[in-house]
Amino acid sequence: MKHMRDRLARVVLDSDSVPGRIFDVSLIVMILASVAVVMLESVKSFSMEYGSLLGGLEWFFTILFTIEYLVRIWVAPKRSAYVFSFFGVVDLLAILPSYIGILTLGANAFLVLRTLRLLRIFRILKLVHYSEDAQLILTALRQSRRRITVFFFTVLILVTILGSAMYVIEVEQDGFANIPESIYWAIVTITTVGYGDLYPQTALGQAVSALVMLLGYAIIAVPSSIFAVELYNARSLRNSDKQEE
Repeated sequence: MKHMRDRLARVVLDSDSVPGRIFDVSLIVMILASVAVVMLESVKSFSMEYGSLLGGLEWFFTILFTIEYLVRIWVAPKRSAYVFSFFGVVDLLAILPSYIGILTLGANAFLVLRTLRLLRIFRILKLVHYSEDAQLILTALRQSRRRITVFFFTVLILVTILGSAMYVIEVEQDGFANIPESIYWAIVTITTVGYGDLYPQTALGQAVSALVMLLGYAIIAVPSSIFAVELYNARSLRNSDKQEE
């Protein structure tokens, strides 16, 4: 058993070996295929015609990933460390919805979480520099979270005021029936999404709408600049650390 465990560990955990690379690449293909099956199941025409086939394939991938998950636990040097690690949790989430779907309808849609397993491609293809850049972005996001949070709440207050003002300006027949719907209009307008299903009819309302749209373009630049500054600081810190080494 120990010999078998060691051999499986080299295949599952060691991506430098030929069997390990074949296993990892095959795993990525399986993940992509399983996500494609889930997506096709959500299309009614495919589901009605090939429902049984898609269901069978879904359970095939689920059983396959379950076996792989159990093997990873078995061959892991520290099993608890793997189970509670990021990839350990992702591997569990990749199979859990199928079993929950036996008891609850609609849970299978969460099988698209299997796409998170594609993050293993960074380790498989040795994209170390990409991993470092991803870590740099996460560091910048962490450093700017307070200022972005303040900015978010400021925008939230702003759309509440603007939405309430539009509710007062426009009449109920124009679609602004209540304050929540008016706030919804302010949000989609200030974010420049503008679905067009709700728009002001009065001259004053249109003036406020134009102001909100202009504010939207100005507001977009704020979080971008905050993040850009922190990203520059994080990159400078990383470069200085490398020079010291």
